[in-house]
Amino acid sequence: MTSGPLTSLRSAGSGPAMAADESRPAVAHGLGPPAAAAEAESGAGAAEVGSVRGAGGWSGAAAAAEGGSGQAGESEPLLVVDDLRVQYRSRRGPRARRQVRAVDGVSFTLASAEILALVGESGCGKTSIVRAIARLEEPTSGRVLFRGKNITHVRRGALRRLRRVIQVVFQDPFESLDPRLTAFDTVAEPLLVHRLGGDAAGRRERVLAALEQVGLHPAERIARRYPHQLSGGQRQRLAIAGAMVLGPDLLIADEPVSMLDVSLRAGVLRVMLDLREQRGVSILFVTHDLSLAWVVADRVAVVYLGRIVEIGTADEVISAPLHPYTRALVSVIPVPEAGVRRDRILLRGEAPSASNVPPGCRFHPRCPLYRRLGSPELCRLSDPVLTEQRHAVACHFAKESS
Repeated sequence: MTSGPLTSLRSAGSGPAMAADESRPAVAHGLGPPAAAAEAESGAGAAEVGSVRGAGGWSGAAAAAEGGSGQAGESEPLLVVDDLRVQYRSRRGPRARRQVRAVDGVSFTLASAEILALVGESGCGKTSIVRAIARLEEPTSGRVLFRGKNITHVRRGALRRLRRVIQVVFQDPFESLDPRLTAFDTVAEPLLVHRLGGDAAGRRERVLAALEQVGLHPAERIARRYPHQLSGGQRQRLAIAGAMVLGPDLLIADEPVSMLDVSLRAGVLRVMLDLREQRGVSILFVTHDLSLAWVVADRVAVVYLGRIVEIGTADEVISAPLHPYTRALVSVIPVPEAGVRRDRILLRGEAPSASNVPPGCRFHPRCPLYRRLGSPELCRLSDPVLTEQRHAVACHFAKESS
């Protein structure tokens, strides 16, 4: 891959899963310090900003509390998802009795202070996966283990305690924020619900510190504003502050920057990665933008029709994709250099419905490799499973694809 004249989001030695690769291409949203990003959001404009990660370590409070060094792989995973399935029943039309297999056997692990990106087309099941993990949806089957404890079907008090350590940042900050609450009240509400922060003075101190940490300066002034008085980037920062004020171990970010323009994405992503470095929080990052996942995440899981078809480090998945679907996604990533061209792999047709998953390999109706190999019967009859490797793929003919 070829790098362009844009600022990289990674710097050397900052990721837990692998050292940064100098060949990783640049992306159109370099990140600078929170203050600089805040200037861009307020209309002052931002010049070129620095790398999102410093050369220092990334271990945070969560990892330190466990007595670990903060490096992924040295302790048990923070999160284990084992054969997770989420099904819905169609309620309308002639297909009202059909089961929609939104999540169809998903398994992965997430280490402390690691960022894992779930990538795929709209409707592939990414959001259903994270909503089931956050207990916003009831899983049909499978297991979700958090710090070794089964949280798949927790309820009442146990679920309330779980909310303190697993927080979600949604796609649309204007919809997720209460328009009747000021920024201060928005961030203070989780403290009141969970009875944290001590007295009013203690809560005020924590709220202002959370606003400062996500780059909302000056915090005293921002705290008095309502959501409609903030820019899109400031609203998303406020949503992150409300999630992080509880000190969670896992932050689920569901398309957190898809509704923001490029200049605002930089500041929001910088905030999230700074929180990972400073607090050791793990992040499950949902996006349809593969190039964004490449520069933000330590590992990337590619999701197709409710199933992970490839998972590995960001460099492995993007630089050497094994699954035909991943290869097609990578082929359409823009190359930010004049005169550089890449052969695009265009998929035929639309993704099948999750209520009517094709037999055998669920990707074979659209798979260019399937057609190139002469429509092998194995693809129509047998559903491939992920290989047990660090760079895992679910494809019968992955070697022919490379």
